[in-house]
Amino acid sequence: MIVVTTPTGQIGREVVSRLLDARDASVPLRVIARDPVALPPQVRDRAEVVQGSHADPAVLKEACQGADRVFWLVPPTPGADSVEGHFRAFTEPLCEVIGQQGVERVVAVSTLGRGVAKNAGQVSASLAADDAIAATGVHYRALCAPFLMENLLHQAQSIRDAGVLRVSLAPDRVLRTCATRDIAAEAARLLLDDSWTGQEDVPLVSPDDLTPEGMAGVISEVLGRPVHAEFAPIAEQKARMIRFGATEAWAQAYADMVDAQNDQGFYGASQPSTPDLAPTDFRQWCEEVLKPAVLQS
Repeated sequence: MIVVTTPTGQIGREVVSRLLDARDASVPLRVIARDPVALPPQVRDRAEVVQGSHADPAVLKEACQGADRVFWLVPPTPGADSVEGHFRAFTEPLCEVIGQQGVERVVAVSTLGRGVAKNAGQVSASLAADDAIAATGVHYRALCAPFLMENLLHQAQSIRDAGVLRVSLAPDRVLRTCATRDIAAEAARLLLDDSWTGQEDVPLVSPDDLTPEGMAGVISEVLGRPVHAEFAPIAEQKARMIRFGATEAWAQAYADMVDAQNDQGFYGASQPSTPDLAPTDFRQWCEEVLKPAVLQS
């Protein structure tokens, strides 16, 4: 039995789709969904659905009954009062289930920065969650991605109307990236393989060697219109997040994360790419994902 969390999320829904397309029918699939109605009909028809949050110990216990493999993702929640508390609230029930119900393998979405990132907000909280899961002794793969290309989709309108890509990361330094579909592909591959053991980080880094300014240049070429990178002070980004409903704690942790990325460089040029696991380059993603989003915004 494979259990998938966040099946309606950007990565989780792709994981479910790939599992339904590729899995052996003898391996049942179960998903945890707050709102089962939001699931595509083919998922409701072909997978067992447990309603609720995977932070709820009772829901997670029900979902993992008889399961040996789990796809794990802690969803971002800007309304959380504490970033560390938010990650703990999800991770502690999982650790209990692993110890009590015989889950053998966990594949989780994590981040680059292990051994490097310090006081890095959401990144530090995610890495601490990895450590807690690994401490249970479960066979574990942490899918470690840098900046997600899909983070740029919320700027589709700004790119279209103003030709501006706003970034709080240093615009002239290499920023490693990854497409969410590559994370989902590797997650599905690991979930379908019951032979791997031990605990490892799996870096997922696209073939690109681009700065934000270079990314803006690629976007310009793909869209056929000028786009330039504009540095956005992190204080402005923090204030904007609070205006749109984030708590002070979540927004400050985001600011700490960006500052740490700029100062410590764990999403930068020192991290080698992994094109065998993350083959989608930035130009391809812009052509297939960003350009349609800009045209439709």
